Amino acid sequence: MANKEFFEHETNCSFCGRKATQVTQLVTGTSASICDQCIHSANEILRNSRYSQFQKGDFNLPKPSEIKAFLDQFVIGQDRAKITMSVAVYNHYKRISFEGFDDDVEIEKSNILFIGPTGVGKTLLAQTLARLLQVPFSISDATTLTEAGYVGEDVENILVRLYQASNYDIPATERGIVYVDEVDKIARKSGSPSITRDVSGEGVQQALLKILEGTVSAIPPKGGRKHPEAPMIHINTKNVLFICGGAFDGLAEIIRRRIGEKTMGFSAQLSNVTALPDGEILQYVEPEDLIQYGLIPELIGRLPALVGLRELTETEMLSILVEPKNSLIKQYKKLFELEGIELKFTEKALREIVKMAKQRKTGARGLRGILENVMTDVMFNVPSLDNVKECLITEEVILGNAEPVLKFGKSRQSA
Repeated sequence: MANKEFFEHETNCSFCGRKATQVTQLVTGTSASICDQCIHSANEILRNSRYSQFQKGDFNLPKPSEIKAFLDQFVIGQDRAKITMSVAVYNHYKRISFEGFDDDVEIEKSNILFIGPTGVGKTLLAQTLARLLQVPFSISDATTLTEAGYVGEDVENILVRLYQASNYDIPATERGIVYVDEVDKIARKSGSPSITRDVSGEGVQQALLKILEGTVSAIPPKGGRKHPEAPMIHINTKNVLFICGGAFDGLAEIIRRRIGEKTMGFSAQLSNVTALPDGEILQYVEPEDLIQYGLIPELIGRLPALVGLRELTETEMLSILVEPKNSLIKQYKKLFELEGIELKFTEKALREIVKMAKQRKTGARGLRGILENVMTDVMFNVPSLDNVKECLITEEVILGNAEPVLKFGKSRQSA
């Protein structure tokens, strides 16, 4: 009898009863079996329950200091930006938590605008925040957006991505976070209104207004253009937090001109501000600067939390290489550890990587590019060698003048 039961659970799914011949794959355990279709269904249930905290009202909101402490584990530097973001996010979700209370005071949401050069952590801050709060998160590129009816993506496609990221859960979507990158690219061509149609600039800004403020948008479930006969999903964006980011090339000069006009030579303190490099002076941005850059006043009014991110120092970039939980050096060390090899970098090698990245002027992104170039050949050759215990990357390896130093047991030789 026992043998018959064992045979049956090997050939039939214990959950749906399908036979092994009726499914693609049957996973068998000691006393039960499950088919691939039931595994897929179970995964769907788990995904749907991930955001059920919003429906049950038991969302555990961390304090601003706790949010910043979590961000510190993954993002180096930008303390002012992290503090501003932590407070804005805390107030946003606290506002949602008390939404049902009858009160005369209505708290408006505080969408955020990140302003800073490339590679300083704008996208990483938003991604890390979403990971902490366990809310649906999506990234959209403003450069692909156009006015409705023109070639490109409708603004509503921003919400389609968020809807898909929440596993098609509408209540979770309506409390998610959207990061809109390259928002500076939708600035109109000049600070004054245009008499011609600007379908990928001012037109997109106008289309974004209602979504940022809060409206019920009808979106096609699978994205693409709307069709009158196609079914629509209605998403209320009142509680969706929007974080916009952009490099805003040329904004630093606008800030300098404004400060220079106000000082007129009799304020030494402000005169010192105008002498700051571009990446530093962005912290002094004002709404009037953004209007002159080409953003319409209505859009700026819906992004009340302005955060200027400065350029990373060499010390901070060195920390980015080695300190965060998912730092680049730790990732490469883990890859070598899986081969049974200990990967090491000299201090001079790390500093040379930072120096080369600073010359590229692409921020922290330059670090990955340099490491990829250096490590590709090393990772191609080393796994083929026998009995390698240690791989040392020196400054000369980074400069391309030498091979890494390998340790085979007790002897040491070059690769």
